[in-house]
Amino acid sequence: MKLVGGLERWIRNASWLTLGALLIAVLIATPVISVFSNVFAGGTSATWSHLASTVLPEFIRNTVILCVGVGLGVSSIGITTAWLTTMLDFPGRRFFQWALVLPLAVPAYVMAYVYTDFLQFVGPVQSWLRETFGWRAGQYWFPDVRTPGGAVAMFMFVLYPYVYLLARTAFLERASGMLEAGRSLGLGPWGCFFRVSLPLARPAVIAGTALALMETLADFGTVAYFGVQTFTTGIYQAWFSLGDRIAAAQLSAALLAFVVLVLVLEHASRGRARFNNTSRQQTTPLPIRLSPLVGVMAALACFMPLLLGFLLPAGLLLDMAFSDGDVQFGARFLHLARNSFVLASVTSVLAVVLAVMLAYAARLARSRLPQTLNRVVGLGYAVPGSVIAVGVLIPVTRLDNQLAAWWQDVFGVNPGLLLTGGIAALVYAYLTRFLAVALHTVDSSLGKITSSMDDASRCLGLGRFGTLRRVHVPILRGSLLTAGLLVFVDVMKELPATLVMRPFNFDTLATQAHTLAADERLTEASTAALTIVAVGLLPMFLISRQIVSGRRRTLEEAEV
Repeated sequence: MKLVGGLERWIRNASWLTLGALLIAVLIATPVISVFSNVFAGGTSATWSHLASTVLPEFIRNTVILCVGVGLGVSSIGITTAWLTTMLDFPGRRFFQWALVLPLAVPAYVMAYVYTDFLQFVGPVQSWLRETFGWRAGQYWFPDVRTPGGAVAMFMFVLYPYVYLLARTAFLERASGMLEAGRSLGLGPWGCFFRVSLPLARPAVIAGTALALMETLADFGTVAYFGVQTFTTGIYQAWFSLGDRIAAAQLSAALLAFVVLVLVLEHASRGRARFNNTSRQQTTPLPIRLSPLVGVMAALACFMPLLLGFLLPAGLLLDMAFSDGDVQFGARFLHLARNSFVLASVTSVLAVVLAVMLAYAARLARSRLPQTLNRVVGLGYAVPGSVIAVGVLIPVTRLDNQLAAWWQDVFGVNPGLLLTGGIAALVYAYLTRFLAVALHTVDSSLGKITSSMDDASRCLGLGRFGTLRRVHVPILRGSLLTAGLLVFVDVMKELPATLVMRPFNFDTLATQAHTLAADERLTEASTAALTIVAVGLLPMFLISRQIVSGRRRTLEEAEV
């Protein structure tokens, strides 16, 4: 009774912003709680026993191969390109500084479709080899891209910008005075890299690698198209092919355990170590000028990831879209684009509004509860879309059936499935997955506004809502646009949650590209895939602009 009474007093004294933040955090955490609750609800199902004895070892083996391969690949490419573009001077360096982030605009499953068409037996590469050397089928060996190794390559060239961006920032911010001290002690460029810059950038590299691994674990389109059995493909098969929600929930929990393991390893790798730059010199030293031959090698090292991760896939997509493309291009394509844009627009607007609410509640709160709730909301981005889809469908379907029964009892008419029959449940899943993206962007920008501005607005008679509307929102306009755009693009690219939760006869550009590619109609899939890539370029240009402007400010400070 005392606990209930204390809870009632807390609710009475809490502000509406804190209560709203609590409600949002509960809704975001519900899918994960639903997954774990259903793991033990029905005991060990026959489907799970069959999966455990047949394909579960393969799921685990392929997942480990993907994580190890992608982790090594993205870290090596990201560290190398970040160091070259930050600390060395060579031809094309300014171009590569911003262009190296462009592969993030290409979804991994789109890369899989493109490279399969490019490298298959009737593709241009093998056709050229046969015509040039007179080879026939069976007379030469050519690597098969539709293998776990091929999936690792797709993820590696798409996701390395996570490490590149964070490592580059670490090199710029932490490797100024310490590099000069290292050089004064006789360390050369490589010695400074291995003994100074790389240890300082280790937290950023590990964080970027963890982001890439979470994206790898969440992927469905690439591994499904390549025939690589992982937990995401198993969840889809258990739900749709076998119709067993308990087995789907158990596989979702196993996949979530891998995500938690990645986060725990990322946290444990830092330990109690601190990586602080105690030097008062905060400007980046002038880059070392390389000799012509070494400079060309450095430019080639930066060009190859860009070529394989963006230029070649984008060029092949353009060629396929304009030469053949989707025969249904027209009314059907516009219908798919409308569905995608409606979902992305509704989700991005709601995400920005909720992010402002959460960030503002944390700013005004006198307790740590809103900050804790924001951390709970931030965990949603680490949960794969297939897990969220299962976690949303199980409770929402029950609620839908109860609402339909109540509606029929009261009004005598069966309204059907109000939530899962439309886009409401799908938008809920998107918010659970991507609200963290908007929250991080808004919260970081809101934290740069000094509290004195709040005090001044209060002195002028504005309340909390008036201060938010007339002071903070105008200042945050650019950040709000960026947050909405990032969520918009993420929703456009999201495939597993859309495949599982979309209403009947409701397709998007992502599902259309996947369906056509699964039917080996790769040239027709290029139109929808190219549209997704084109939309994904928008936030990449914003990031590239920030990189260029940030570098310009750094050079101005160095000159001063």
